[in-house]
Amino acid sequence: MTDKTDQTLSGPLLLVGCGKMGGAMLSGWLASGVCQGGVHIIEPLGAPEFENAEGVTLHAGPETLPETLDPDFIVLAVKPQLMAAVIGDYARFAHGGACFLSIAAGTTIGFFEDALGATASIVRAMPNTPAAIGQGITVLCPNDACSEAQAKTAAMLLQAVGETVLVEDEALMDAVTAVSGSGPAYVFLLIETLAEAGVAAGLPPDLSARLALTTVAGAGALAEHEAETAPATLRENVTSPNGTTHAALQVLMQEKDGLADLMRAAVAAATNRSRELAGG
Repeated sequence: MTDKTDQTLSGPLLLVGCGKMGGAMLSGWLASGVCQGGVHIIEPLGAPEFENAEGVTLHAGPETLPETLDPDFIVLAVKPQLMAAVIGDYARFAHGGACFLSIAAGTTIGFFEDALGATASIVRAMPNTPAAIGQGITVLCPNDACSEAQAKTAAMLLQAVGETVLVEDEALMDAVTAVSGSGPAYVFLLIETLAEAGVAAGLPPDLSARLALTTVAGAGALAEHEAETAPATLRENVTSPNGTTHAALQVLMQEKDGLADLMRAAVAAATNRSRELAGG
């Protein structure tokens, strides 16, 4: 895991794509003041919430970028299926030593090296949606052309929206995507189905929804607070022998088709899909 730093980016940053994740990152950068050299945003749909932000310049497309612009970092926050269509517009910056930081799921370092050149500095990253409230976690993987300083700066930029972890083996990124990138959806499904089960057991829908949401959020906060305690131990601590929790866990933890089997199958499916996307 990377350490928090007081580092700032003195040169300009170019953000390509300012949707939910791009906007979350930009909000974090502006709040922390890490982009001292200013930010240029490419967003065809506009980003009205940042129109009057100090140091931010909006562009509908790359054609309006200043010819003299020499960004230190180019953050690629467009959807993976759009990347092939847009990456060529920024290839010229690779020759100036800019580092390309991509958050596009399933888009490999090899793809960017083919598009930008083998000597281009590239960092592949996988954030997740809790970044929108500064509670995300992002795994970063730099290529061989990326300097140590550039890798640290990339981590610093993503620390604006949560924790960061640096890995050297890109093969891990498909499983990372399956666990943390897609993981919030699994938790939302847990809240959804727990609330539905409560209704089936006789609770009013509003009460069941509130209980499910607050219980999952509180359990997550407790697990983080007790980070040195294994989740299995936390589970055991609230499970009385032959009590209500024990009865429920007998169902969830059955050897065949229990939650463990379902979760392994779900993560495997997401991992395989990430590999398929990486293969085009």
